[in-house]
Amino acid sequence: MPVELASALRQYAAGVALLAVQDDIDDVGTTVTSLMSVSVDPPLVGLALTTGGYPLEVLETVGSGALTLLAAEHEILASRFASAGRPSARHLLEGVPWQRGEHSGGIVLSGGVAGLDCRVHSTVEAGDHTVVLLEVLAVPVLDERAEPLLRLRGRWTDGSGRTFRRS
Repeated sequence: MPVELASALRQYAAGVALLAVQDDIDDVGTTVTSLMSVSVDPPLVGLALTTGGYPLEVLETVGSGALTLLAAEHEILASRFASAGRPSARHLLEGVPWQRGEHSGGIVLSGGVAGLDCRVHSTVEAGDHTVVLLEVLAVPVLDERAEPLLRLRGRWTDGSGRTFRRS
C-alpha cells in the first residue's frame, strides 16, 4: 500500500514553498510541498515536516519561521533546499534577493509569489511526519503576477505543466 499511495499522490500537483527558520546560530531552510490553507480567522496555514528531522526540531525550538511560496524561477533553489546535508540557508541563497520577516526573522525571498511571516500555533504527530500549524502574522511579499513553482509526478513544473528538470 505505501508504494501505491506514494504513486497516487505524485499525480497531485502541489505548490512549492521554502520554510526558513533563524535560530541563534544560523538559518535553516527546507523545501516544503505539503503547505495548505487551514483558517482565515485566525490566519493559519499547515505543513508537514519529517518527525525527528532537523528543520522541525529548529522550528519547534525557535517557535517561528517564514515561508516563501516559490516562483517558477526558483526551481533550482527548491532542489538545493530539498537535498540532504545542505549548508546554511544564507549560503544557498547567494545572489538571490531576500529579506527577513519582521516577526520571525526568517528569510523571505523578495521574488517569491508570496511570503508569510509566521509563528508556531500547534503541532500534531501524524505517522512519520508532524503537522505544524502556523499562525500568519504578516505577508511581506505578494506578487500575484508571478508564475508559481509546482511539484508534479516527481518533477518541478510551472503552471503550464512545463517540466524544468528531473529531480
